[in-house]
Amino acid sequence: MANQASDCSRRLLLSCCIICGGSLYVANVGDSRAVLGRLVKATGDVLAVQLSMEHNAAIESVRQELRSLHPDDSQIVVLKHNVWRVKGLIQVSRSIGDVYLKKPEYNREPLYSKFRLREPFKKPILSSEPSISVQQLQPEDQFVIFASDGLWEHLSNQEAVDIVQNHPRSGSARRLIKAALQEAARKREMRYSDLKKIDRGVRRHFHDDITVIVLFLDSNFAVHASSNKDFSLSLRGGGATVPPNSLALCAIPTELSNS
Repeated sequence: MANQASDCSRRLLLSCCIICGGSLYVANVGDSRAVLGRLVKATGDVLAVQLSMEHNAAIESVRQELRSLHPDDSQIVVLKHNVWRVKGLIQVSRSIGDVYLKKPEYNREPLYSKFRLREPFKKPILSSEPSISVQQLQPEDQFVIFASDGLWEHLSNQEAVDIVQNHPRSGSARRLIKAALQEAARKREMRYSDLKKIDRGVRRHFHDDITVIVLFLDSNFAVHASSNKDFSLSLRGGGATVPPNSLALCAIPTELSNS
């Protein structure tokens, strides 16, 4: 019965992409984020370009969306312990999972009482519909960082891009996670080595879970992708060769790591 309860409250926050015809399509659910590193030829700098929109109640536009979808519910978003939460329970407004906030028949035992809503509801509170953005790839586009909110709580978009750009490609995802954990330790006025010694179950109180994928793009990809000639797409580390007019899934990561 306990397994059933945990399944009802299980959550997946996801960013994914498809490359097709020289365009990068990014779909996002929850508060994970996709950030592009783009080279500025005039200066040699690589600038961060955020590709995805997050669904977190901390964002005013998300709270407005929730209120417009639930005009009769004055408690659809609640400021609890100085954090905006949907129904006082959860920060994200969209996710894969959290079925107890989508289907009322799951808002009951054996789901743990701390997750359950006290009042019944007739329409889904959360959505599973992703936000989708389209970015035309340019030869200057270097890489894309996909990461859960645990990374972005401690690193800005530009800080993450700088870390990837200024180090060898190998180990990029692990390097980003280490930088985020070092910052989490600094905020707690403790050493990184001491933070790493804390049991994973307890460390959840010090930092959120972190998952990172870094996808490197060939510098000439955009040119080939927009032409009518045969081309191959190289995802370094993935070893993928893609025939013309086909889709290249970003499920083939260059670097994948999680804390």
